[in-house]
Amino acid sequence: MSPSLLAIFPLLLTLTLALFLRRTLVALGVGIVSGALLIAQFDPLQTGRYLLDIGVKQFYAQGAWQAWHLNVLLAMLLLGSMTQLLARGGAVGQFGDWLYSRIRTERQARLGVVFLGWLVFIDGIFSCLAVGHVCQPLSQRYGIRHEQLAYLVDSNASPLCALLPFSSWGPYVMALIAGISFLPVSPLEAFIDVALFNFYAIVTLGLSVLVAWYGVGFRSFVAPTEVKSSNAVEAKGNPWLLAIPMLTLLLASVGLTLWSGAQQVSSWDVSLWLAKADIGASMRDACLLATLVTLIMLGLSGRRLTALVGDLSHGVRMIAFAIAILLCTWMIGAVIQDLGVAKLLAAWAKSYLSPHLLVAGMFLLCAIMAFATGSSWGTFAIMIPIGAEIAHNLDPHLLLSVLSAVMAGSVFGDHCSPISDTSVLSATSSGCAPHDHVVTQLPFALIAACSALVGFQLVNLEVATPLVWLAVVSCGLGLFALMARFYSPWPKLAAQT
Repeated sequence: MSPSLLAIFPLLLTLTLALFLRRTLVALGVGIVSGALLIAQFDPLQTGRYLLDIGVKQFYAQGAWQAWHLNVLLAMLLLGSMTQLLARGGAVGQFGDWLYSRIRTERQARLGVVFLGWLVFIDGIFSCLAVGHVCQPLSQRYGIRHEQLAYLVDSNASPLCALLPFSSWGPYVMALIAGISFLPVSPLEAFIDVALFNFYAIVTLGLSVLVAWYGVGFRSFVAPTEVKSSNAVEAKGNPWLLAIPMLTLLLASVGLTLWSGAQQVSSWDVSLWLAKADIGASMRDACLLATLVTLIMLGLSGRRLTALVGDLSHGVRMIAFAIAILLCTWMIGAVIQDLGVAKLLAAWAKSYLSPHLLVAGMFLLCAIMAFATGSSWGTFAIMIPIGAEIAHNLDPHLLLSVLSAVMAGSVFGDHCSPISDTSVLSATSSGCAPHDHVVTQLPFALIAACSALVGFQLVNLEVATPLVWLAVVSCGLGLFALMARFYSPWPKLAAQT
């Protein structure tokens, strides 16, 4: 085996194991160890020292603590604890009870599901679990099919998190982006730029609103008279147990970020504030403040201290897997850098890959990988560093567009995968089979994916941004209109009602 192929072997092994075992953490672990063995020339003692060295460097390097890594990990731990406090403390259920008393029609019920998904923006998995379970009684009351509920839940979970820097996805993705040494802007600015061109996520959110408004693709299973007659008992509920912590997180994230940047510059230019902001510390402090507010509100509502401590520990356990993946991602990034894999791949791409197909091709590649692995986060971990290196060598000004394609393709593939955790949780929390959810969601996902593919190819061809968005929106609306005219996934059931 040539030295070039030998250097790329750990990456190929990681990708193969991720595709066939569908266990991202195992695949990353094997890739790290195999790469360390190559670097240490298969000396077990040197391999152990190298692994210990790159592990320690994620927290302490060159005589200083790695503040970014530590802040990201703390923010993720706090977000995991906060989600469990809200879910197990009854805040989500209380909000659902409040919501029921204000809904009178099936359309309002569908829009209520979307609205709740937007409010619970903190984490994709938490959104799937919380919104699905809370809105099941709402769907039964107003005759919304379980499959439609699952679609509305899933479409407003991961896509929304992929666009918001103050969700649990934000610190994770910004940590990956911060590892790109040639990044032209700050990690926060890069995240925002990437989100603004995440065509798949944005179109998916728009389609969910259209589906909620028009009810396209799904038919009610309860007649309107039955819906009204079943609307007898009104639950009051308290919306503030959920709303205040979420608003605290949102406002504190934005406020602390701007404040940290404003301390570094004398100008009143907000873009300079964002460029100089300490994102990690701001996210950490915002998460801490929101978690403390959640604890206080739940305590005042009657939740016992022992229960709150149990909720916190459960949250830490729930987020531990994501943290382990992030740590392995940082370590395999160090291994790949020491092996020179990214530069090798970029050189091959420069020789054999057309720059005119780079962005759209990256979208399709990441979609296939996320579909096969069922993990958008795992695809981010592997493909963001590689995609960035390829773009940097082929066409540097397409760097952020390629990262947008990685994000969009990963979410699309995850949406279509029957083994994705969000697909399974959206279905089970909504009361339908995962297979039925994936099949009925697929047409909507394909509409968004086709629109995104058009957009990414036009970006690759350097078409003006307004024209790109015009093409994306026109494609999405046109395909949606065709589906509204000709498609219904439940024709037989609809005919029986």
